[in-house]
Amino acid sequence: MMKAEGESAAMQDSMTRFWRGRRVLLTGHTGFKGAWMSLWLESMGADVTGYALAAAGEPNFWRIIEAAAREKPTRSLIADIRDAQRVEAAVAQADPQIVIHMAAQALVRESYRDPIGTYATNVMGTAALLQACRSLRRLESVVVVTSDKVYENHNEGRAFTENDRVGGHDPYSNSKACAELVVASFRDSFFAQGPPIATVRAGNVIGGGDWSEDRLIPDCVRALKTRQSVNLRYPDATRPWQHVLEPIAGYLSLAQALVTHPQKTPRALNFGPEPASFCTVHEVVDAFGARFAGKPGWVRDPAPQPAEAQALTLSSALAGQALGWRPRLDIRESLSWTADWYLAHSAGENMVKFSEMQIARYRSLMRQSP
Repeated sequence: MMKAEGESAAMQDSMTRFWRGRRVLLTGHTGFKGAWMSLWLESMGADVTGYALAAAGEPNFWRIIEAAAREKPTRSLIADIRDAQRVEAAVAQADPQIVIHMAAQALVRESYRDPIGTYATNVMGTAALLQACRSLRRLESVVVVTSDKVYENHNEGRAFTENDRVGGHDPYSNSKACAELVVASFRDSFFAQGPPIATVRAGNVIGGGDWSEDRLIPDCVRALKTRQSVNLRYPDATRPWQHVLEPIAGYLSLAQALVTHPQKTPRALNFGPEPASFCTVHEVVDAFGARFAGKPGWVRDPAPQPAEAQALTLSSALAGQALGWRPRLDIRESLSWTADWYLAHSAGENMVKFSEMQIARYRSLMRQSP
């Protein structure tokens, strides 16, 4: 287990100074990634309003956070991003300076089960939010989270750059590509004179606190509990795995740069791991299981599966050039931090404090020289 690495007043950096006291509207704060974003923003003293559906499932990371005493907790509004009137009212009430849009239907298999709901959430939900933002007078920047899967993927095996054509074959990927087009249209039509709006595209994230359906690490955690092997749909598929704090650091850095250096900051950025962290699904299960005496193990799922890309990699060179962002954790470290989180949870530790320690530890890595 890791030791606390608190952040003294003398170590406060430009990121903390920027975010302290800033009003932030964060959509999707009850989700896995959104909960980590909320906790990080809180740790810097931001004034955060969250807008999302109620946290689903049990256990649930957001519920763990919500139940804990925190110095400046996120104000949580439970509502649907597809409800344009509720979105408009929430945006007006929060009057944010920064908007980070993470609310989404984020699962490929669910998009096959409910394509209409997926498009409604990912496309019209984004449009509803941007429309509501048009009335804000003190808005400074907007970051819209899409996906690494927005690119038109012909399984060529090369790393996608921000200039590649967006597309997407399954409803999830396609809906995120459509969201990219919505953002571009609103930016050109209604925000040409500012505030700046950008999209971010990240690879497959892992980390503690994820119990979502149809995700690899949560499937491993559930399999450990039931003492069964994990069924893998595509064990040989390659993905750009990264710890959840990696892209969140990028999103925060981008939102800040859009305010402080708007002319120099790109309007779309990839955030992915180093090529050495691109690995297959079964390799992730094997490495994660090594922290649990080789369990849970895996078997190939023999059932027919919906199509997914076999290979998917990103180039983050532009994020490095524009923001100085780079991955701080390799795949081994990412899996270690993830396993540590679940081990601490099983041991009954205070998971908000443990998560804050991981954020503090990651931020100490960010302050180190490249």
